[in-house]
Amino acid sequence: MWSGPRNISTAMMRAWGNRPDTFVCDEPFYAYYLSATGRAHPGAEEVIAHGETDWRKVIARLTNDEIPGGKRIFYQKQMTHHLLPEVHRGWLRSVTNCFLIRDPAEVIVSYIKKNNDPMLEDIGFVQQAEIFDRVCEQTGAIPPVIDARDVLENPESSLRLLCEAVEVEFTEAMLSWPPGLRETDGIWAKHWYEEVAKSTGFRKFAGRTRDSVPLPLRDVYDRSRECYERLYEQRLH
Repeated sequence: MWSGPRNISTAMMRAWGNRPDTFVCDEPFYAYYLSATGRAHPGAEEVIAHGETDWRKVIARLTNDEIPGGKRIFYQKQMTHHLLPEVHRGWLRSVTNCFLIRDPAEVIVSYIKKNNDPMLEDIGFVQQAEIFDRVCEQTGAIPPVIDARDVLENPESSLRLLCEAVEVEFTEAMLSWPPGLRETDGIWAKHWYEEVAKSTGFRKFAGRTRDSVPLPLRDVYDRSRECYERLYEQRLH
C-alpha cells in the first residue's frame, strides 16, 4: 500500500492487521531512507540503529515467498518518499500494488504539526505518481487506488471495494481494532502514532481546503494537487 505521510496509512495498517490471516509490515524502507538522506526526523538515530539500511535486503524480505507468522496475506505499509531513485523498481512486479491517496491540504496541515517546513519531496505526491506510472507500465493495468476521504466517510464500502480489487474476502474485523500500539509498529510509533494508539476505528472525515495551507506552502500544495488529482480520477468508488 503506497501512501504519503499523514494519510490514515497507520489506521489502514490497523484495519489489515486486525485480520486473522494477515501479517503487517510498517514502513520497511524507513531506516534506509533516513540513513541515505540524513533527514532530521524524530528518533532518526534509533530508527537507523534498529532497522535495515540496505535496500536490497529490504526488498528480499518483502518478496520472500514465506509470509511471517504463517499468514496468508502480507500487508506492507509503504511510504512513497522512502523509495529513493536508486532503489530499483523491478521488484514491484512481485507484489500487488495499491495506492492510498489524500487531499494534499489535509496532508500538509497534519504534517506541519511535526515538521513546519516540509519540501515537496517530503510529502510524497510526486513519488506516488511515479510509482503509480511504473506499476501501470509493468502490468498494463490500473492498480487499485483508494481515497482517504472515501474511507473515512464509508469505511466498509471502501474496504469492500479494495478487497474485491485484490481478490481477498472482506471481513468486518477490518472496521475496528483494540487501542494501543503493536509489536508490528515501527520503533518510531512513540513519535508519530499517538492519535492512532487511541483509536478503535476509522475516525470521521474533517476536511481542509487550500486556504488551510500556510502561504509559504501553497506552491507545494499546488504541485502536489496535480499528482493527487491524476490518481483521484482512477480511485475505486
